[in-house]
Amino acid sequence: MTGAGTVGACLDAARAALPRLEAELLAARALDVTASALYAFPERPASAKGCACLRAHMARRQRGEPVAYILGEWEFWSLPLKVDARALIPRPETEGLVEAALERTGPAPRVLDLGTGCGAIALAIAAERPAAAVLGADNDPACLALAQENAQRLASTASFQHSHWYTDIAGEFDVIVSNPPYVAAGDPHLAQGDLRFEPKGALVGGPDGLAALRSVIGGAAPHLASGGWLIVEHGCDQGGHTRRLFDAAGFAAVATLQDAAGLPRVTLGRHS
Repeated sequence: MTGAGTVGACLDAARAALPRLEAELLAARALDVTASALYAFPERPASAKGCACLRAHMARRQRGEPVAYILGEWEFWSLPLKVDARALIPRPETEGLVEAALERTGPAPRVLDLGTGCGAIALAIAAERPAAAVLGADNDPACLALAQENAQRLASTASFQHSHWYTDIAGEFDVIVSNPPYVAAGDPHLAQGDLRFEPKGALVGGPDGLAALRSVIGGAAPHLASGGWLIVEHGCDQGGHTRRLFDAAGFAAVATLQDAAGLPRVTLGRHS
């Protein structure tokens, strides 16, 4: 792919180098056309600028950079979120955390999202519960800035504040949700794929991957209303460990839910 060509030629070049979906996403963004137009109008001329942009996108992806970071936007719960290297890329399995929270709230719950990152969970719950008081908290100012940018883009009612877990959190909540770091420090996956480019502080949960989960679960009770729920995401091999942490913290109705792939992914419990 050199100079300017056609939309179809650009797409063919991208598909020769990348998986089909990645090629389509990057080509559509670089050429400023819809995904359907890539196939409906392959004969359309592509500008030299668009072709150059696509070449740059392809080179970044071939170096392993996540597609979401290249695009600068990723969809979560049907919300178009700005994403970049300041925070983790929101993943489909985390939507199960949102579903579990919505199933356990009324029309106007008080919700805390600990370790909010780009704000995905807080913004999804706020979108579904417009009367809710949703607060997202994070210890990283860069993450908070990104979450606030997303809230402004979506005209969301969710708010965000700095806090290292519960340190600066006041008041009680009906639901606390969290997708904390839960990868063990020595996990080989950290050196593979997209994880190489994502912030390690949002991934690594200490030597055994459970350090952040201990903090979130062990510190929840004073911040939950009577009958309130704590709902956390964890690794697919951490369900048993996480349930024991809930039991030790005195939670009732402790259960682990599976994600769409049938893997144990979310554990929850009710504060009595």
